[in-house]
Amino acid sequence: GQACRINSPAAARGLGIGMVFQHFSLFDALCAAENIALSLDAGARVSDIAHQVGTLSAQYGLPLDPSALVGDLSVGERQRIEIIRCLLQRPELIILDEPTSVLTPQEAQQLFKTLVQLRDEGKSILYISHRLEEVKQLCDRATVLRHGQVVATCNPREETAGTLARMMVGVDIER
Repeated sequence: GQACRINSPAAARGLGIGMVFQHFSLFDALCAAENIALSLDAGARVSDIAHQVGTLSAQYGLPLDPSALVGDLSVGERQRIEIIRCLLQRPELIILDEPTSVLTPQEAQQLFKTLVQLRDEGKSILYISHRLEEVKQLCDRATVLRHGQVVATCNPREETAGTLARMMVGVDIER
């Protein structure tokens, strides 16, 4: 209920905010656990992180081999690294930017199951997407921005893809 200024990713983590970006920031020559270790507090042992990755991977249905070399992984597996890296930081608010843009339909459905599980655990999820059917399926509330300004807030399940699109662009969309 209060405005706050967040000046760095570390400050966001300190406030319980985690983010999974649309574009990955991974090193192909390192394994999954080593990539995750780079974003955590100094001094964390890669073997401990690998164990935590395995546990979270199983808990959330995000299959990932912590010792897999990133350069050998599919795009969907790389995204799982980013998600698990976020979850290891124990956020209360998880922001996902266009998370299905690189996923197969099957990978997207598994991600949705994971997001529902996180929601049921009490986590807040800010899901950024232009895929309106996904928004309708997943979200309890949608805030629509146009040119960086809030233009509407709604229950997306009570809207059609057409009415959501109209809110986004300001005019009816011809199909």
